[in-house]
Amino acid sequence: MSNKFSRILSFTLLTFVLALGTNWSPPATARTPEHVSLSGQQQALVDDLQQRTFRFFWDSANPANGLIPDHYPGESFSSIAAVGFGLTAYGVGVERGYITREQAIERTLATLRFFDTAPQGDSEDGDSGYQGFFYHFLDMQSGKRFARWTEVSTVDTTLLLGGVLFAQSYYDRDTPAEREIRTLADRIYRRVNWNWAQVRAPLISMGWTPGGKFIPADWKGYNEGMLVYILALGSPTHPVGPEAWTAWLSTNPLTWGTFEGQTFLNFGPLFGHQYSQVWIDFRGIRDAWSREHGLDYFENSRRAVIAQRNYAIANPGGWTGYGKNVWGLTASNGPGGFIVEGHGRREKFQGYTARGAGLGDIVDDGTIAPTAAAGSIAFAPALVIPALAEMKRLYGKDIYNRYGFVDAFNPSFHIHTLLRTGKLVPMGWVDNEQLGIDQGPIVLMIANWRRDFVWNVMKKNPYIRKGLERAGFEGGWLGTR
Repeated sequence: MSNKFSRILSFTLLTFVLALGTNWSPPATARTPEHVSLSGQQQALVDDLQQRTFRFFWDSANPANGLIPDHYPGESFSSIAAVGFGLTAYGVGVERGYITREQAIERTLATLRFFDTAPQGDSEDGDSGYQGFFYHFLDMQSGKRFARWTEVSTVDTTLLLGGVLFAQSYYDRDTPAEREIRTLADRIYRRVNWNWAQVRAPLISMGWTPGGKFIPADWKGYNEGMLVYILALGSPTHPVGPEAWTAWLSTNPLTWGTFEGQTFLNFGPLFGHQYSQVWIDFRGIRDAWSREHGLDYFENSRRAVIAQRNYAIANPGGWTGYGKNVWGLTASNGPGGFIVEGHGRREKFQGYTARGAGLGDIVDDGTIAPTAAAGSIAFAPALVIPALAEMKRLYGKDIYNRYGFVDAFNPSFHIHTLLRTGKLVPMGWVDNEQLGIDQGPIVLMIANWRRDFVWNVMKKNPYIRKGLERAGFEGGWLGTR
């Protein structure tokens, strides 16, 4: 089995079953203006990281169709979720002066034109998607389903749509090119048939394949699926009913509790707290559940970040390097499937998997993913920025390159063996690639932390507002027009 196939297969199988040592505690609606209280060195670190991470998307994309690879450098299929992050990153690039608006428009148009005309159907190999949704992985050149093991993915289509709707709201000038962007974005979003995916209504299925049909699992419980339901509720053509949001929340009592000194709605991997909040500002807006529990989802994610840092400080697994400024568990690459026994200890090192730490949900093999911290900068900048600086200071020559931090590293892994990915260095195992779905939260959450940039663009989108309101969210910026 190839390295990449085994990594993606493990991820696909995982989707089937997904169902602090500090007193720093700002209010949930607090925000840190750009670089306030940062040293010159810290400011340079964040600036450099954002620009390098942006370059991942700009350099790796196929300019003919806008498709962005799942992993890079090296050969790869395209991840439609990475495309969604990339479409949003182009706007950041314009605002930061990395590219011109004209360059962003050209790349965005190429992307949207492809998805607007990509073949939709129920064939095994000849289509890019079905019922308005798209396959999780597409061939970088043809744009068709990459292989028969990849599914039509509701969540990855949702992450793609995050970028599509960002483009619709960001490119708001009265020019032929920007009018076309808005038209294409609207058509792509309106075509998605959310009702078709409600095979076990009112919930939404995780996905579908022509051969296996619907995946036997639905989006239910606090995780990255929040955005799935908000976009489904906001659809002007195939909307789900408000009862879908109620059903999605129904398992919250199972994960609400205290972990590492923080009481919050738990989900172990930090990507579950980041992905939806890349595009939606949850500060000050609350649904029925969050009103009942006295916090918004932004505050919930802030507590999750603090708890995971506390977990690293406690380091119950005894992993090398963990501490107050070296932490971060999320879905990422890893050394591979190895079990090591010796000195009274049995260690299992995994390849690509959803690592995390939360109430009843510990998946930890010593592998640290910098995106877990970096993608949380908007939630807890006072914890994240020192962590980024320390990881770069300690390991930068091995883990920081042209496109920023590599996907992951593991100072506890020292087995001299054939590796599925990455390489062994004196420090331990380090990856040799970046993943689009891990790069995205870095560049976009830095933009949100600086000036609420992505959040403010998305607040203008009527579909986002409608989805939130139909889910029962009130207050905050939803009270203004």
